[in-house]
Amino acid sequence: MTDQHFHRRNLPHLYYSDGIYFITYRLQDSIPIHLMKELHTEYETAKKNASTLDQSRMNLFKKYDDLLDKHIINCSYLTIHEIAEINISTLRFPDGKDYKLICFCIMPNHIHLVFKLLENSRSISKIMQSIKRISARESNKILQRKGTFWLDESFDRIVRDDKELYFTIEYVVNNPVKAGLCEKPEDWKYTYLHPDYK
Repeated sequence: MTDQHFHRRNLPHLYYSDGIYFITYRLQDSIPIHLMKELHTEYETAKKNASTLDQSRMNLFKKYDDLLDKHIINCSYLTIHEIAEINISTLRFPDGKDYKLICFCIMPNHIHLVFKLLENSRSISKIMQSIKRISARESNKILQRKGTFWLDESFDRIVRDDKELYFTIEYVVNNPVKAGLCEKPEDWKYTYLHPDYK
């Protein structure tokens, strides 16, 4: 890996100038605040034990994703067909310019995205700002609403090897099944998997 960039908001983010990334971002009101505070407290406790931090982060992500799946009914704009199409378009636009799109899954209240950064791409933070800004603006027009659409922060993780990539892709494409939205991954119309990874 080449250059790296670190920044901190509520979550730490470490980005390299290459590599494969798994990103999850969600609608602003998709998880009740008190439940997010509980997860944040767990994360702060986990940070104190560096030897188990990586496993703790994965466990916390699973809890986070379970909360998103359980609270689909609270906030589910993303599977309104016109809004799903806007999000598909914004995810595809950087493909071949900033990244190679590996897979995505648009759930009712969050999106999972896996991509490989291309040489001379924009930074991940710039890519995600653009995706979220455009999709929020266009989705709010359809909903005839104003205000914050996406939560500012995203969960992001660099995928370290082929085995992790395999399980990450499997996780993404099976999310609608796990959430009880369909019986088989191929039944969910808002999932994409690049042919090279099938």
